[in-house]
Amino acid sequence: MPSEQPPAERREVNVRRAPKYVPFLILGALVGIAAAAVVAYAVPANPSFDAGAVFGFFMVLFAGGGAILGAVLALVLDRRSIRRQQRAVVEAVPDSEPDTDLQP
Repeated sequence: MPSEQPPAERREVNVRRAPKYVPFLILGALVGIAAAAVVAYAVPANPSFDAGAVFGFFMVLFAGGGAILGAVLALVLDRRSIRRQQRAVVEAVPDSEPDTDLQP
């Protein structure tokens, strides 16, 4: 006797490629740290400040600014991906055979 299976369910979905925010934040912070190193060590030294202290100060400022710029770039790319999204139809198909692999 054939088993009675419910009809497959069809649904429309939006498909798009959205960026991951954390890599953009990390990359922006790393670019900011690199810019802080260039600013701290490329300019002529001031005898009243240590180069490491100047680098630390600029590192905090530039890493935060770089992370913010990375987040803004990710948001812009996310908005752009919304405009390029496509519609697709997916169909849920039930298994033809029941699972026999039961884990103890």
